[in-house]
Amino acid sequence: MENYILLDRDGTIIADKHYLSDPAGVEILPNAKEGLKRIQDAGFGLIVITNQSGIGRGYYSTHDMEAVNSKMEELLAPSGIKFTAIYHCPHTPEQNCNCRKPAPEMFDRAIEEFKLDPANCYVIGDKLCDIELGLAKGAGTILVRTGKGAKEEPKCKGKATYIADDLLDAAEFIINS
Repeated sequence: MENYILLDRDGTIIADKHYLSDPAGVEILPNAKEGLKRIQDAGFGLIVITNQSGIGRGYYSTHDMEAVNSKMEELLAPSGIKFTAIYHCPHTPEQNCNCRKPAPEMFDRAIEEFKLDPANCYVIGDKLCDIELGLAKGAGTILVRTGKGAKEEPKCKGKATYIADDLLDAAEFIINS
């Protein structure tokens, strides 16, 4: 059984561009590539879990989101970074689904598909919902100050296992824990 890191996409790995639907707009955040590489080289699998309410709102299609994901993967591939899976929730908050973070369905799917032990996982993201998801499943949690993280930090103090400047800082914490 491999240990896994579950990562938010927008504001954590790539710049949060508010309902990003055009792959040309994909921008890897500073230190994200280095952090992901360090985590992966330390033996962790990487899984992306992302809320994509723009699909449910009709702003873009699942195909558009997949094109953005493909561009992200393409930009990270030269560094040898590979995601084991990418899960998304297409619903709006008003739809009260079981998959929109902090609801557990995406994490539960990963547990089932990859035989994860949440106690050996970390959830990393830039919002309170990411931290709450990790806490609900008994995983370690890391808030990154990228994206909306600096604004969300006051809500996450005392909840997140660690508050990191970026994914490289998060990687150092995980590896040294």
